[in-house]
Amino acid sequence: MARTKDFDEAEVLNKAVNIFWLKGYNGTSMQDLVDGLGISRSSLYDTYGDKHTLFLKALESYQCANSGNFCQITNSDRPAKEIIRTLLEYVIANLLNDKSQKGCFMVNAEVEVALHDKQVSEMIQKNDQQIEDAFFTVIKRGQEKGEIAGHQDARALARFMFNTIKGVQVTAKSTNERAVFDDIINLAVSVLG
Repeated sequence: MARTKDFDEAEVLNKAVNIFWLKGYNGTSMQDLVDGLGISRSSLYDTYGDKHTLFLKALESYQCANSGNFCQITNSDRPAKEIIRTLLEYVIANLLNDKSQKGCFMVNAEVEVALHDKQVSEMIQKNDQQIEDAFFTVIKRGQEKGEIAGHQDARALARFMFNTIKGVQVTAKSTNERAVFDDIINLAVSVLG
């Protein structure tokens, strides 16, 4: 008869996200996970198999939590420029509210792990494409309504906005000066015409 788990898997995954996010994949030991998750080593192995599998599940959990908020903003019926400014503000607010200045967990994983790990790379590419596509949809809709200048390619603008987000996620690891991010937001939105 299988044993029932005596812990909340969602809570454990949330803790795992925070541990990996703070220490990185390579900097996190199995002992760090056992200590930080509050479960036994055997429960950790029985549930997740190994550190890599837990890392993938943590990335997936983080991505799901953030994509829901992102989609909620992009599905608004507000003007396109306002939606894009709100998206940029949302990302920056989350970064500036983090006193540890950890940046973005997905970007950190991309820089540290993706080059050498096909599964992580595929997860990040999928996530990146979803964000780019969300920007594209908003920009295209804005161009069709005349809210955004139509002389620039919507896909190129979406890629620029997405790259802007990645840039601020890295920049937030070294500064939390609000004026820096306000300048970036204002310039990015001005590109839309």
